[in-house]
Amino acid sequence: MTGVLTAAGDLRRLVVRDLRREVRMLDGLIVNTALPVIIMVLFVYVFGGAITTGSSGLAYLDFVVPAVLLMSGGYGAALTAVNIADDMTDGMIDRFRTLPIGGWVVPAGHVVASVLRNVAACGFALLAAVVLGFRPDAGLAEWALTLALLIGYVLAMSALAVLWGLLVRSTQAAGAFGFVVLFLPYLSDGVVPAETMPGVLRDFASNQPITPIVATLRALLLDRPMGSSGVAATLWLVGVVVVSTPAAAWLFRRRTSA
Repeated sequence: MTGVLTAAGDLRRLVVRDLRREVRMLDGLIVNTALPVIIMVLFVYVFGGAITTGSSGLAYLDFVVPAVLLMSGGYGAALTAVNIADDMTDGMIDRFRTLPIGGWVVPAGHVVASVLRNVAACGFALLAAVVLGFRPDAGLAEWALTLALLIGYVLAMSALAVLWGLLVRSTQAAGAFGFVVLFLPYLSDGVVPAETMPGVLRDFASNQPITPIVATLRALLLDRPMGSSGVAATLWLVGVVVVSTPAAAWLFRRRTSA
């Protein structure tokens, strides 16, 4: 029990450290919170009048909000790759190795801090959407499931980001993961209906993981039929976490044992 409490205390301190570092990096904080909102305003008021929502029949703001939530949480989670790559290259890991803390606590601290920070960013994006006119029709159970889904998405992206940050050897290369995660919703059913895309692109958009996650968020927030999207979204997120977490732990041990 003493070991568990000690590890929990170490984890808490590293989470606080990561959160404080993010607050000091104002450029990343602004991009993380403001960019998805700017994208939402741009698409709703500039392009929204020219974009059809296909068979969904939704107003464009209602259609695009779930994708914006994923952009907000996902991009910030992807920056975890930069944070852990920075620790691996600036000597911080060598300092941690001199301390009586478990090696797993370091990447776990990055992931927990990312979840806390980026779920809050999703909340900010949702508040901005409400100001713009978005009116969710969700009960208490639907809000709880929405929160669980967003936490799962941020957790999955954070775990993948840690894995990527350990695979590459520089913070510049680690930053490339953020662009992939930020723009992946564009190639889904999140920003424009997949049914309006040309053949190959339509097939990719219909079968990539963002599409069922977006569909599940729409169903929860707007009281629409969910179909099989909830199961597909859950399987995608659980699969990413189950695969990337042990892979990242193994890679971290390998890189820090040298």
